[in-house]
Amino acid sequence: MSEEYIKVESVNKVIKKNIVLKNINLSLKKGMIYGFRGPNGSGKTMLFRVLSGLVKPSEGKVIIDGKVLHKNISFPESIGILIEYPGFIPEYTGFANLKLLSMIQNKINDHEVSAVISRVGLDPNDKRKFRKYSLGMKQRLGIAQAIMENPELLILDEPTNALDEEAVKTVHQLLLSLKNEGKTILVASHDRETLQKISDIIYDIESGKIVKETMIDKEKKND
Repeated sequence: MSEEYIKVESVNKVIKKNIVLKNINLSLKKGMIYGFRGPNGSGKTMLFRVLSGLVKPSEGKVIIDGKVLHKNISFPESIGILIEYPGFIPEYTGFANLKLLSMIQNKINDHEVSAVISRVGLDPNDKRKFRKYSLGMKQRLGIAQAIMENPELLILDEPTNALDEEAVKTVHQLLLSLKNEGKTILVASHDRETLQKISDIIYDIESGKIVKETMIDKEKKND
């Protein structure tokens, strides 16, 4: 059985008297994919920022693997993030960008950097600079940087943006593979069909509130 990995207790976020998140309560388990669906401005991205430790909630708390964010830890201890547009150095190749990022923690070597680039469908030996990449290639590289250090928690905001149909399938297969490795994966998307294909549970968010929780039938999902 999966164990509880993330607990969100009565989280609110207020910015300039505007309530962005309202009484969010979640219990998320390991080895599951959770989908978050809602229109622009619904609170999906702010929720992801709170869960990743980038934003402190106005009220309530987030507990990750038994540790309280902003009390016991500043950030989740093993996390990969793709929120909005990934920022890379325009004059560097894809490999050089990821290599630079990998040097911050020195958890992975050059071979592993190349392997993760291949895993998202890019060529690690491509000599083109990042500024020459298509939007889809940039998005794939963003996903690569999120997963490259084998994080336990993966938070992806609209990961299939700008991807063609074949690339979307690659991302779906990748996320399902990571789930089978026991990762906890949170995915935000406008597209319910995309979320239904990969998620175990989908949360609908409107005006900063979770208004619906839907368990996805695994047999239908795999049709």
